[in-house]
Amino acid sequence: MIGHPPIGSARHPCCPSGSPPLLSVGSPPLLSVRLATPAVCRLADVANVFAVIVLLPPSETKRDGGDGGPLRLDALSFPELGPLRSALVDDLVDLSSDKPASRKALGISASLDSEIDRNAVLRTAPTMRAINRYTGVLYDALDIESLSGATAQRARGRLAVGSALFGLLRADDPVPAYRLSAGSKLPGRPTLAARWRPLLDPVLADLACDELVVDLRSGSYAALGRLPDAVEVDVLSEHADGRRTVVTHFNKAHKGRLARVLAGSRSEPTDAAGVAAVARRAGLRVERRGNELTVVIPA
Repeated sequence: MIGHPPIGSARHPCCPSGSPPLLSVGSPPLLSVRLATPAVCRLADVANVFAVIVLLPPSETKRDGGDGGPLRLDALSFPELGPLRSALVDDLVDLSSDKPASRKALGISASLDSEIDRNAVLRTAPTMRAINRYTGVLYDALDIESLSGATAQRARGRLAVGSALFGLLRADDPVPAYRLSAGSKLPGRPTLAARWRPLLDPVLADLACDELVVDLRSGSYAALGRLPDAVEVDVLSEHADGRRTVVTHFNKAHKGRLARVLAGSRSEPTDAAGVAAVARRAGLRVERRGNELTVVIPA
């Protein structure tokens, strides 16, 4: 098991036992999800599946400050990612001394030079829990700070974040504010996907053997580390004439709502059907095709 103590015990449909069944869920709003089930799992872990993990994308915007001490890479979850985390932190700190080069690498304008200043002090800046550091539409809808008691504890145990700088974080991992996105191009370095995938692919495969993963990452962050058969989620808008169109900006809001439902639920779904059932009880309209869930919202 990885990261936190078991909440229960169930057999994941990944590994030797095959793939989950199909289903359709009713009520207003449509979002699409696929469940992570890597082809090969460690046999010793098959019986240890105990919880759903909701894998979130990060946000470009981040809260300032924090009440935690300076960054300690050795205190973060998934320590096998430590060497690349350290190398990327060094890259960003070094790059911050050249603002024009930083702007080009990070894809920002001079009006966002404060982001470069954040990168300059990555090793000394205060930290806060990752789940509180990230802001924006998805995290507003998740609204982690409004949860309390056992619900908050469950949510913090189930939420994880994909990160261009740290690779993969648990909700409570303490991190500073920073600027680095999946599409950033650091001078003289391979792409972030080329650097992360050899490390993240096996970490995510192990995670999916131990826990049921609902992958809400966007395409650029999913490219940093693959979960070939994860539960992936799309959001579609349904018009009065039956046409369905892709939801863009508000896609994040509906993914945030789904994340809140799954993270705080007392249920412990063990397959895609269970994930959809939890969403349905919360009033979401979810359709399932294979391991893909689509959450449909009215236009």
